Amino acid sequence: MLRRLRSLIAPLALSLAFVLAACSPAATATAIPSATPVPATATPAATATFAPITLTDALGRSVTLKAPATHIVSLAPSNTEIIFALGAQDRLVGRDDFSDYPAEAAQIKSVGSLYPNVNAEAIVALEPDLVLAAGITNPDDIKHLEDLGLTVYATSIAKNLDDIYNDIRALGALTGESDAAETLVTGLQARVAAVTTKTAAVSEHPIVFYELDATEPSKPWTAGPGTFIDQLISTAGGVNAGNIATDQYAQLSLEQLVAQNPDIIVLGSATFGGQTPELVAARPGWGDIKAVKDGAVYAFDDNLVSRPGPRVVDGLEQLAKLVHPELFK
Repeated sequence: MLRRLRSLIAPLALSLAFVLAACSPAATATAIPSATPVPATATPAATATFAPITLTDALGRSVTLKAPATHIVSLAPSNTEIIFALGAQDRLVGRDDFSDYPAEAAQIKSVGSLYPNVNAEAIVALEPDLVLAAGITNPDDIKHLEDLGLTVYATSIAKNLDDIYNDIRALGALTGESDAAETLVTGLQARVAAVTTKTAAVSEHPIVFYELDATEPSKPWTAGPGTFIDQLISTAGGVNAGNIATDQYAQLSLEQLVAQNPDIIVLGSATFGGQTPELVAARPGWGDIKAVKDGAVYAFDDNLVSRPGPRVVDGLEQLAKLVHPELFK
């Protein structure tokens, strides 16, 4: 299975580590406005007095810092984007290979890929006081880093927007940027509320198929129930075609897709698989699907919905414009 899908499924469920969604540069997607980062603030003074910070992470571990972190290594693009959005990027001393947004992230030293294992030696050499893992990080790697004396905090395997908000607040607390985190969350919630207000009154709810991976065009992968992509489609005023799946991320057969007959097809697979509306129209049997007949197949920047960070709300706004363009004229 491609790294693309593996990045979306919890490592414990698969028994090996996979690469984060959006782990490679965007392909042909149109540039989309992103969350505006909070201006960078100065690193907390070494002489200041701080109360210990204790949080429970996504793995149920109690993590304590004596003071806000000043030397952070991020092992996931989502966490890197959150740190930048908080204005705490001056604390980042290391990042994984795939943390490529914003562009300034490239200036931070890379510790390599997470797979097959993290480069513990490279991480230790940076002398971090905090390592930010995520739902995609192999728990064995987290334990190994802990055994080496490092403090590791794991963010969630986000299932909804509230999980993302909570991760933002947690990283705000760990960096001494709680006020900036609350400001960021409040702004994101307001934007979500604005979309919700627009879509709440619609009488038609188009069926939307979000394609994650088309390595097998007759059985493409999609997001099912209980995922934040499902929540975004619903909030955008649509119905997720993937809801017929029993798993959070699953393949749907051509027969299932024809039966669902989606009104709209959104190609997250454009970013990481080079899929286009033309390629979809040329797939055997896909010409019978309403979205293909109507020309309602759209390339989409999958980074906006596969990285559980601030840009997810950008993704929601773009999805809403595709699902209900009449609301955004």
